Order: sequence, then structure tokens, then C-alpha cells
Amino acid sequence: MQIFYDASADTLTAALSGEIDHHCAGSLRAEIDAALYARTPKILVLDFSGVSFMDSSGIGLIMGRYKILHPLGGELILQDPAPHISRILRLAGMERLARIRTSRKEVVS
Repeated sequence: MQIFYDASADTLTAALSGEIDHHCAGSLRAEIDAALYARTPKILVLDFSGVSFMDSSGIGLIMGRYKILHPLGGELILQDPAPHISRILRLAGMERLARIRTSRKEVVS
């Protein structure tokens, strides 16, 4: 799993690639949290376009970043999840915590 960052104005985008499972979730959390605390963005975009697999560890990853951003008035956006990952996100109720959007400008929530 790799993360590529792009920071502009008040937005931090973390482009994820590979698989999100219990083997890599801890290091992903630590790396994203370090970037969040270093930049303190208003908006965190987790770009899922390069993610091929995600289990419940990915849900935990999202919830933890939400818990950091929400008290600070920040917003979480989940960008371009594959259809099978989008289904997992919806079943877990993630649209209550974050906007889910696709590159087609479609906003699910």
C-alpha cells in the first residue's frame, strides 16, 4: 500500500493504492495522521481510485480520520471508490460521515 499526497490551500488529498487490510491499516493510519497534524487541512480527500481491495480495516481507517477532522470543523471526502468498495462504504453507513464522490461529479452523499 502506498500513499501519495497533494496539498493545496485548505485541502489535503491522500491517494491510496493497493489493498487496505489489517496488515497495512496501522501504518496507513499513522502516516495519514502525521500528514493531518502537520498540515491541519479543512478538507481531507481520501482518493480510493487506486484501491483494489478493502476490508473492515478500511472502515476503521475512515472512521478514525473522521474523528480527528470533525471536532476541528473539517470535512472528509471519499473520492472514486470502485463499485465493490463503494458498496462496502454504503453498507457501513460511511455516507453519514463523509461525502462519497466520483470523478463523474456525482455526489452520493
